[in-house]
Amino acid sequence: MYPASNLTAPHPMTTPDGNPSISDWSLTPHKTHLNHGSYGSVPRAAQEVQLQLKARMDANPCTWFMGQYSAVAKARAQVAGFLGVDAGHTALVLNASAGISAVYNSLDFEHGAEIVTTSHAYGAVLHGAHRIARKHGGRVRIADVPLDADAETVCALVLAEVSSRTALIVVDQITSATARAFPVEAIARAAAPLGIPVLVDGAHAPGIVESPVPDFEGFWVGNLHKFACAPRGTAALVCSGDRAAGLVPLIDSWGFPYRFPENFDHVGTQDVTSWMAAHASFDTIEERYGWGTFRSYAGGLCDYGASIIGDAFTAHTGEDHSVEVGMPVGPLRLLRLPKGLATTHEDSHSVRELISERWDFETAVTTFAGEGFLRLSAHLYNSPSDYEAFAEKAVPGLVELARSI
Repeated sequence: MYPASNLTAPHPMTTPDGNPSISDWSLTPHKTHLNHGSYGSVPRAAQEVQLQLKARMDANPCTWFMGQYSAVAKARAQVAGFLGVDAGHTALVLNASAGISAVYNSLDFEHGAEIVTTSHAYGAVLHGAHRIARKHGGRVRIADVPLDADAETVCALVLAEVSSRTALIVVDQITSATARAFPVEAIARAAAPLGIPVLVDGAHAPGIVESPVPDFEGFWVGNLHKFACAPRGTAALVCSGDRAAGLVPLIDSWGFPYRFPENFDHVGTQDVTSWMAAHASFDTIEERYGWGTFRSYAGGLCDYGASIIGDAFTAHTGEDHSVEVGMPVGPLRLLRLPKGLATTHEDSHSVRELISERWDFETAVTTFAGEGFLRLSAHLYNSPSDYEAFAEKAVPGLVELARSI
């Protein structure tokens, strides 16, 4: 039996007509889904809207694609409204990595240019930074930020890597591997007098943060398919100020006569019905639950889940598995796995697959500084019993696995 928590379990969410909230989603019932933070989950209502759009597209492709750019502009305005920003500062892209790559490829880097980022940077974003730096004979400077660093420390460590050659600072708003926030507005304010642009990787922020786009003249990218529950392949690139004029899409298409963001509206024959159906996800959650309710419920549920599972690990190992992160955030929590598990990125995938195949839990397993972590997340369809079941079924097996290594 899982250990008792000193936290009160929140009452599971239900639909307006009293059914379990998971009925608004189509998640497979034989798996327990504790990893909303990676790929999200799309409400049934938004899936239906997208299927209707696909049917219209396939019924008359000529008419559809000749007018698709205007439908994209409408979807862009809807996404901008959800994010609380000006549609004239917002472009739609396939995911956060695509938006970041567009920024990398649009900026005019001088020879020897340096890019500053942190030890928490997402792998694909870091790879892109190294690629663009090598192309211009420069390098990437990485601020080594401890897990428990507070906002002031993070800001100081990032700025300590800035030099006369710094051409861009790339910083996470909410980190992927370590489930913590960074003080992106403070870093942007410090960089502004130096004339250094800041690119904020806000992949996890929409839905979690009420107003996710920082108030600064820089670049921000965010995924709408994670906690905002839009169909996958939906993300936003937001930029205001003089640098927006230089942004161009990754693929040259018929948007070339226009400037940002209209140049991003022309996407050729890509199927972007996900963009056009995104509003159905936002509206479904707002109308049936409320976004404020989601944030309150999911944050409390994640606290409870982390307490239950952390205590279960401790009961078996006698060690503290809780993790102090400097700036905890919303429905994401980090727990330290038993020693020896997921110490490399490759091993983390193996542990995740084992948890899914052997115990039927979908989780996120991450690695940071040679240690393995379980990254928990929560959404409206989760309930306390999901985390209690993990503590009872998966924790003993993981501890046994670690002892066998």
